[in-house]
Amino acid sequence: MALDSGTDALAKLAEEHVDHRFKGLPPDAYGLTVAELAGQRRNLFTGGFTTPVLALSAERLEHNLKLMETYSARHGLAFAPHGKTSMAPQLFQRQIEHGAWGITLAVPHQVRVARAFGVQRVFLANELVDAAALRWISAELDADPDFRFVCYVDSVRGVGLMDAALTEAGAGRPVDVVVELAAGEGARTGVRTEAECAAVADAVAGARTLRLAGVAGYEGEVPDADPEKVHAWLRRLVALAVDFDKAGRFDGLEEIVVSAGGSAWFDAVADVFAEVPALSLPVLKLLRSGAYVSHDDGHYRELTPFNRVPEEGALEPAFRLWSQVVSRPSPEQAFTNAGKRDAAYDLHLPFAQVVRRDGAERPATGIEVTGLSDQHAWLRTTAEADLEVGDWLGTGLSHPCTSFDKWQLIPVAEADGTVVDYIRTFF
Repeated sequence: MALDSGTDALAKLAEEHVDHRFKGLPPDAYGLTVAELAGQRRNLFTGGFTTPVLALSAERLEHNLKLMETYSARHGLAFAPHGKTSMAPQLFQRQIEHGAWGITLAVPHQVRVARAFGVQRVFLANELVDAAALRWISAELDADPDFRFVCYVDSVRGVGLMDAALTEAGAGRPVDVVVELAAGEGARTGVRTEAECAAVADAVAGARTLRLAGVAGYEGEVPDADPEKVHAWLRRLVALAVDFDKAGRFDGLEEIVVSAGGSAWFDAVADVFAEVPALSLPVLKLLRSGAYVSHDDGHYRELTPFNRVPEEGALEPAFRLWSQVVSRPSPEQAFTNAGKRDAAYDLHLPFAQVVRRDGAERPATGIEVTGLSDQHAWLRTTAEADLEVGDWLGTGLSHPCTSFDKWQLIPVAEADGTVVDYIRTFF
């Protein structure tokens, strides 16, 4: 996929017509292109949008993009934010414009989306053993010499399956792989011991269609994680790269990839990667945090490393879900029209933040979301709650990855409610 065709694909998103596929958009916008609707600069609250509607803050989105760009540069890290969070090519492009090396992804479909929109560097944080997907990857690599693709390997069998599929496909370029070091016994994926890592690396060396490019892992899976345990595991990862380099396993490369970094411990990654000793080749220290782009009002607000290093800045939650009070059966209870189809609920329920009535906004005092049905939020209200049928309730969300995936076209609104853009997702 050439870069020009990816740019064309991004431009064509603005030519898509607004219709029944997209929740929350104004009914009278039906048939307009996204570009035409954006050009009208409608107001989220007075421009005909229907509830429930999810919006991204234009100012907070830009703040988060700039903050992680600055953070990565300050610490000498290359940045490949995890695209599974948003699956939004427009955001991929903005992340790359803000200095990202490339985009991290998890499964073949996501790579196809990224390639369709011109992403030239992809880090697949998974072992890829699907023969059909490997044939497609091989064809992409052979057709585009500027496409860089790196993926995990975590087993000798996986290496064999990859090599067999790529050999059958007649692969011209080898696929770059990194040995994934598990975060510990009982953690998710990855090779459990250094001896097993060496065996996997040996298997890669014996596969014509693969090339060992480095080592990687995910510190977020360290059991009972705390700063000491996470730092210790990251030092194991660096030591593995050093041992591989001493053994000559990276001969013929231009650089050695050492990669880690979710959204909860990237400060530890920065600490330990700063200690990487001089190796025989330059080291690409690749950070993969993804949730930062929208941040949140729950899980990542609690876990963000910026809580530990406030002098580095602070991410800002960019999502707000607006729903409308449709029932007020008692002084202690109310219901809005947003539920599990609209809001993340796997880690925390939405957080009641503000109420809008007749153009005025005030804190959601005395209002708590206590449950979600498919299309209703259950609210507990105290005597302090001034809430009536017809009011708009603005809620914060927890876990960006399960917020983006419920919305195909998301308005981007400025602080006064002016909608300036629309973000298309592909899940």
